[in-house]
Amino acid sequence: MNSLIIINKAVLHILDFNSGVTVFSDKELTIENSVETFLLKHIEKAYYDQNLKLGVFYEDSVFKEKFNSYINEELNFIDFSRYIVEVMYNTISKSDKMESTDLLVCDLTLDDERFFALFKCNNRIGFIHQVIQTDEGIKNDIINNFAIMPNLTQKIDEYAFISALSQTIKFVDKKSSIDGEEAHIIADYILECSFTASPKTTMETVNLIAKKVAENHGRNSVETITKAKAFIAENTQVSEYLEPMNLGKQIFSDSPIMQEEYFNEIKSSGLADTIKIDRDFALKKTKSHKIKTDTGIEINIPVDYFQNKDYVEFINNPDGTLSINLKNIGKLINK
Repeated sequence: MNSLIIINKAVLHILDFNSGVTVFSDKELTIENSVETFLLKHIEKAYYDQNLKLGVFYEDSVFKEKFNSYINEELNFIDFSRYIVEVMYNTISKSDKMESTDLLVCDLTLDDERFFALFKCNNRIGFIHQVIQTDEGIKNDIINNFAIMPNLTQKIDEYAFISALSQTIKFVDKKSSIDGEEAHIIADYILECSFTASPKTTMETVNLIAKKVAENHGRNSVETITKAKAFIAENTQVSEYLEPMNLGKQIFSDSPIMQEEYFNEIKSSGLADTIKIDRDFALKKTKSHKIKTDTGIEINIPVDYFQNKDYVEFINNPDGTLSINLKNIGKLINK
């Protein structure tokens, strides 16, 4: 990754539903020392998350209108951030579970592209020390703190990046119950946008559909999944975009009936026709395949070996059971 990130502006707003205190900041954060370290680490980690969904503003999105005013310098940074936190506060107030959160709002430049970013830092419960002055002297104690922000090794739960130039949206958020109905606070209430599945979800969905189609027609689902992984790995070498339909044509090339069933399942799933996938992520997810038998044995096999019977062979036994023959093993290593 090692991206060049410049934080132009940042502000922190506090929504503490445990104490009933909300503190909306009138001043920007000073971007230096621990504050800068915290922001840079989490910005980079979030921006390259393969769980990011791609969003598109609705035509009547109020956020889009405010965002354009901000980009055109008709609305200042603090006022824009106050609009966002007020929408968030009003929405969480209607939820079944009013979780305390801190909202970080940033104007930043990432590899020469300007973004506006939101980070919904849901508070965690943690233990901290407390120094208490008593009549008999100092007493050190341990107490619960209900407003712990994520540390540098943890992920922030929910966030969004909006490009200033293209207005494309990338975001991660969780479902909440708002007025008794499931909704996404960031997508549905703050940004007001539609969205498509993330690269990670797309790959998982494609594999599940391929497995289902294979099993419906008596095919070996393990072999089918490894074919799908091999296709994704090869495709990633020449393109950063994956087309789920092309994957189906490849792995079910010998069966028009299975292709048709796969195509129908893909359409019903709502997956986009084309999805952008990070090469490193794709290769990491497709380099091997783990098998677990009903007898409790687990085997992790490189995908390339599945296509080569000199190393791995699946045998359908007359009694309906399955055997796996591992060949050309030079030595066994205990781990």
